[in-house]
Amino acid sequence: MKILIAISSKEYSEPTLDVGMKISRELNASTTILDVGEKINEFSMKDVDLANEIIESWNIGRPGMDVLEWAYFYLIENDFIDSNAVEESFSKKILHQKSSNRAEIHLEGLTLERLNLILRNGDIIDELRDEVKTYNYDLMIIGGSGKRSMAHDFIQYIESSIFIVNNFNPDKNYRILLAVDDSPGTSKAVKYGVRVSQAFGITVDLILVSKSGEYNEDSTFALERAKKMMRRCGIKTEVFLKVGDPVLNIVEAAGEDHIIIMGASTQSPLAKFFMGSKPLNVIGKSNCPVLIVK
Repeated sequence: MKILIAISSKEYSEPTLDVGMKISRELNASTTILDVGEKINEFSMKDVDLANEIIESWNIGRPGMDVLEWAYFYLIENDFIDSNAVEESFSKKILHQKSSNRAEIHLEGLTLERLNLILRNGDIIDELRDEVKTYNYDLMIIGGSGKRSMAHDFIQYIESSIFIVNNFNPDKNYRILLAVDDSPGTSKAVKYGVRVSQAFGITVDLILVSKSGEYNEDSTFALERAKKMMRRCGIKTEVFLKVGDPVLNIVEAAGEDHIIIMGASTQSPLAKFFMGSKPLNVIGKSNCPVLIVK
């Protein structure tokens, strides 16, 4: 599995990095930590090109470099980089320019097999979309602070599954709330639920919501398949059948002590724009982490 952890600031990204690295370690995933800084103007870019190799010699502040420096020392302090192998300060590290707007910090003494630290400069949606598409990530992890303003663009334009670290409390004993329905995304969501449950040893609650009180054949079949998979994998499961608005029922059942997992909407972008989608509405109303599976 390939995971992309998107960070944005020293002040707000620590919970995202904490959760992302914990998931990466448990799943033994190839991991990239990425910050998108502001676009570099043409005048500054000439200076950067001249001083591209040694960060300390720059006479300008490259947008996003301070966040990458913070992430670098976070990795050392949390034993993802062996501090004994670090001979120089961050400012002496070599920056490898991969393209005009993508650069990689050279990491040494890794305790994880595959770990990258990347800086991109430009529009955050465009850069994340290009990173995911070019390097084929399975899962992107983002902070909860961006959920209200950018959730629509993330879900619509980013091709990977997306985990939104919203109000995550590392001391809380979370359960998984797995939303099941007759949509094509349910099957993938169930598989993700199994993997997360097994990796972290947490219980799964299955929820099926009917607006009318009648559950159609496809929905009940999807629920039975999910229950069967949980039994086969030895995962402790509870089932909740609810009636009413799906979004409100999912949010209410989740509270603050669940991680919601649900499939992405198959609606067209136009329908999502005018009517919204269940995942987007759940993200907007929930007070807990949410994983949207694609």
